[in-house]
Amino acid sequence: MAIIAFVGLGTMGQPMAQVLRAAGHDVLGVDVSPQMRARFSGAVEPSAEAIAQAEIIVTMLPEGRHVTQVHTDIILKGAAAGALLIDCSTIDVDTARDLAAQAEAKGLVMLDAPVSGGPAGAETGSLSFMVGGSNEAFAKARPVLEAMGAKITHFGPAGSGQAAKACHNMICGITAMAVMEGFALADALELDLHKFYALCAGAAAQSWTLENRCPIPGVVPLAPSSNDFAPGFASALMAKDLRLAQAAASSTGQATPFGAEAARAFTEFAEADGGLDFSAIYKTLRALPDQRQD
Repeated sequence: MAIIAFVGLGTMGQPMAQVLRAAGHDVLGVDVSPQMRARFSGAVEPSAEAIAQAEIIVTMLPEGRHVTQVHTDIILKGAAAGALLIDCSTIDVDTARDLAAQAEAKGLVMLDAPVSGGPAGAETGSLSFMVGGSNEAFAKARPVLEAMGAKITHFGPAGSGQAAKACHNMICGITAMAVMEGFALADALELDLHKFYALCAGAAAQSWTLENRCPIPGVVPLAPSSNDFAPGFASALMAKDLRLAQAAASSTGQATPFGAEAARAFTEFAEADGGLDFSAIYKTLRALPDQRQD
């Protein structure tokens, strides 16, 4: 089994590292936060020395600037020649490509491997990985990724994983807006919302968002709406991912008007309620001013 340094023991990173440890890997947890380190036995502060013995270094950090800082200050200084870097953070495509090029120049190999599946998928080892990087790096990483995920898709060279994640999450954001607006209208029309959910779940309007993020409390017992919109996936994270999708769209010149509107709406909502689940945007939609014409 591989010696793995896992950098970033937050909401996603900690259970991912635990799953790797349970699979028999020698996992060293690394995090700047004493609170996060306390949750993972043997975890240490970030340093070049801490990761020097690792064959594989996994990063799971909030934003591209954090990943860049860790690579510059720690990984590129301390990683052993030939070490495999796997970045599971969700960052922009250009940064992913730049980091891969820097790693290659130092004799390291790197994959961008963002995930979908949330904390529940991290805890059960059932995440979906979208991977970018060389065939050789992917082959080496596959056993580690398979320990953490149920679906692993290699999309191509460096940056391809982040590109796939941007497109995937743009679809999620647009779908979320459709689900929330549909229920807002159904509520305004005084439909029985339990019956409306049952209709949609068995018809063409069915989606993951509908079945896991129905915004009406009590309709889906495990949905955040039934728990005061406690975050499964916070609105601030949805806003961030949608902005990354817009950055990718801008770099290609591809028009994504619905994605742009979803990014605008979630960014505005997250400024006030970023800690709530993204499905809580329903409350804002339902409270918008009356649109009836006189």
